[in-house]
Parts: sequence; C-alpha cells; structure tokens
Amino acid sequence: MDMTNSNSHTGKVWFITGASTGFGRLLAEKVLEAGGRVIATARKVDKIAELVTQYPRTAHAFALDVTKPAQIEAVAEEAIVAFGRGPDGQPRGIDVLVNNAGYGIAGGIEEADEAEFLPVFETNVLGLIRVTRAFLPQFRRQRSGHILMLSSIAGLAGGPGWGYYNTSKFAVEGFSEALAGEMAPLGVKVTIVEPGPFRTDFLGRSAAVIKQVIPDYTPSVGMAREWVAGQSGKQRGDPLKAVQAMMDVVESANPPLHLLLGAAAYNRFKGKLEKWREEMAAYESVTLGADFPEGQ
Repeated sequence: MDMTNSNSHTGKVWFITGASTGFGRLLAEKVLEAGGRVIATARKVDKIAELVTQYPRTAHAFALDVTKPAQIEAVAEEAIVAFGRGPDGQPRGIDVLVNNAGYGIAGGIEEADEAEFLPVFETNVLGLIRVTRAFLPQFRRQRSGHILMLSSIAGLAGGPGWGYYNTSKFAVEGFSEALAGEMAPLGVKVTIVEPGPFRTDFLGRSAAVIKQVIPDYTPSVGMAREWVAGQSGKQRGDPLKAVQAMMDVVESANPPLHLLLGAAAYNRFKGKLEKWREEMAAYESVTLGADFPEGQ
C-alpha cells in the first residue's frame, strides 16, 4: 500500500455529486482544506453555497439532480470550464470525479411497489452512469484522471431487507469494473469505494423504508427495518477516516479497484469469500463437468 497523507491534492479539481451532506459534504470540505479545488453539486444549491463563501477561489457550487439527464449534461459542460483554461488553451477540466449521490431503501422485495424502488435505480444506477458518461470524453482527451464510485458493502454481499439497494449497488460494481478496464489504457483510474456502516446521515435523510409490511417476512426483513430504526448515530465507521482514505487513494500510484472501508465491510465480505470458496470446492466436479469434453 502506497497511500500518503501529503498535500499533493493542491491544484486538483474534484467534481462531487451529493455534496450537501454525508461523505460528499465532508469530502468537499477536506479537499478544500487541503488546497484542492472542488465543484460541489447537490439538488438544492443553497445547501452547499457555504463552501463557495468560505473558499471563493477554489470552490464552485451547482444545482444537480442526477435523475435529470439534460441537467447533467449542462452542469458537466460548465464544470469542465469552471476553473478556466490551461497553458495549452484547453479547459482546466476535472481531475477527480466522485459519484457519491445515492440513497438506501429497506424492506422486502415483495413488499415494495414500483413507485418506491424505481427511484433508487434512477439515482444510484442511471444517475451514476449518466454523470460518468458526461465526463468520459474529457477524461479520454486528457489521458489522466480518477473516478471514485461510491458503492457499498451492499454491492458485494446481499442481505434480506436490502434487495433493491443491493441490486443498485451490484450494478455499480459491474459497471465500474468494466469501465476500469476500458479506461486503464487511457491513463484514467477507477476505484470502487465499498463502505460498511458509517456514522453519516445514511440512516436518516438518506435511507427510505418500504411502507407495506407483510408479516410473513418479519423474521428476515424485520431485522433490516429494526436496524434502520435503531442504528443511526451508533455506526462504528468514522466518516473522517473514510474521507481521508478516499483522498489518499487518489494520490496513490497504484490505487485499488476495490476499496473496502470499515471492519464490518471487511469481515462481511471476507466471510462471503470463504463461503463461496467452500461452495466452489463442493461443486467443482459439477462446475467443470458442464463443458463439452476437450477436443469436441
């Protein structure tokens, strides 16, 4: 591991979605404190106006709802030229794109209706894809940059009561892994950030609960509902340490594709891998026997 705590963030331009609260807000603040430049976005621009007041030369704020494609395109165009042009006359552009906007939803798969779960995909998946695509031409031209995808341990391990959130974050994982392979030859890096429970407002403002409750699912889904109701402010993860880890990864010469954050995420995924290896070993003959014989 070659991550550093140096101030080499100075000069880099960060574009951060969902910067009004949580990881997005804290990351914007810490990057600005470290001498970096930030384009902060949120659905309500007044929620992030304070950043510009405090850092008038190095911060810009834009209203951005990632479920609105036309707004994404317009804001991306403005962001790329927000800090002027370089010596070559080209727009200063974006060095680090942080796809942070998103939210969770708890409840059973059968319990939800489309009005509850479709917006999760509009924000967590389609919003992330559209924001990323808006900046890919710029990253491709400049042959450098780093894209941070805020996923979750929920994108690596599914659990009852989190089916729709799991699905959205699993999609982020697959999209990001493919993107990393496409961008690597162009000098652009991708890191998928996979936090466990952190003491942000994820269980407050950023978490929804499906309204319908089907009693048959209480033994499984009920645990997720109880967790959302009772764990806010009790999460073990320290948001400041998570944000520092993200900043350090951007300065790493060889950043990871996957960055698990927090003991809960580490232990949960480690347990899944161990179980997966057991299943692979137990069914190895079945797996390998599904091919045509060699030579046919």
